[in-house]
Amino acid sequence: MNFQSSEITDQVRQTARDFARQHIKPHVMEWDESQEFPVPVFKQMGELGLMGVLVPHEYGGAGLGYFEYKVIIEEIARVCGSIGLSLAAHNSLCTGHILTHANEEQKKKYLPKLATAEWIGAWGLTEPNTGSDAGNMKCTAVKEGNDWILNGTKNWITHGRTGDVAVVICRTGEPRAKNNATAFIVEKGTPGFSGGKKENKLGMRASETAEMIFENCRISDAQRIGEVGDGFKQALKVLDGGRISIASLALGIAKGAYDAAVQYAQERQQFDQPISKFQAISFKLADMATEIAASEMLILQACDLKDRHLPVTRESAMAKYYASETSVKVANDAVQIFGGYGYTKDFPVEKFYRDAKLCTIGEGTSEIQKVVIAREILK
Repeated sequence: MNFQSSEITDQVRQTARDFARQHIKPHVMEWDESQEFPVPVFKQMGELGLMGVLVPHEYGGAGLGYFEYKVIIEEIARVCGSIGLSLAAHNSLCTGHILTHANEEQKKKYLPKLATAEWIGAWGLTEPNTGSDAGNMKCTAVKEGNDWILNGTKNWITHGRTGDVAVVICRTGEPRAKNNATAFIVEKGTPGFSGGKKENKLGMRASETAEMIFENCRISDAQRIGEVGDGFKQALKVLDGGRISIASLALGIAKGAYDAAVQYAQERQQFDQPISKFQAISFKLADMATEIAASEMLILQACDLKDRHLPVTRESAMAKYYASETSVKVANDAVQIFGGYGYTKDFPVEKFYRDAKLCTIGEGTSEIQKVVIAREILK
């Protein structure tokens, strides 16, 4: 394994970093307060290739690998977790599912629009009463002639209202039966498909999270992805890559909080010296730096395996679990270093603190990551 950064990775990092500083940083708190999902910013990122990072050139994408994908998510999240989250969800979930599992006709139809951000993508697995218990989904798809009729509700869906196209996993068999789910592509504007309640969240407030509602929504069998019954298997494979996304998101948030804490500790004076001179503060910074470095190594290991098309379930779960928990701890310590100022919205660590928590929940909770890791090591 060689984790030495390549010239292309360094160039991609600089592009994402410059974009975040110029187009995202000035608006971070404005978007957070208003809960605005800033679609124009994603259109701009589409022009740079950031919305189709892993999509091959033949489908209009950037044709890059997971090392580049990791640094893009990281650099955007270092400035704003919300934008990083939406970028990750678009790339790894909706676009990633179609890229990995759709047929050639479907890829040619949807990937160019997704890769350029002409269309924003959503991905629907979670339901109101089935979070980790995805095998017991209530949202169903029933075959009728050459069509499928979808009924039910998905929630906690990134871009559930704004998304132009969604990949949705519906139950096509009996509850808890083996191979009882199938994936479909549903376009916005399809009769019977609508966005529902938008969630009012603790953090990640500029990333839209909403319901998707299906009421006798009729779609053609041509919209089915893969074989009937393969939906959940596909979803698990998609989530392997999605965990790398969330780990990279968590890493970016942690680095953003750490950067702010280091700068503040060197500037803030108490007892006629910078607070970084006090062991209580310097030891916090040492712990933060070490845990960030460990998180990054786990993520790089997962990226390496993913790019070499090797099994990555255990490593991506480890990276997601450790990086997300580290992000929460680092953001918490950053607030502590800032003291009272860290509790105000005038300084950036308050937002990093709120945003970090989602990383331990979304795309599989920390507890589910432990289940996955345990299963893998005890095989």
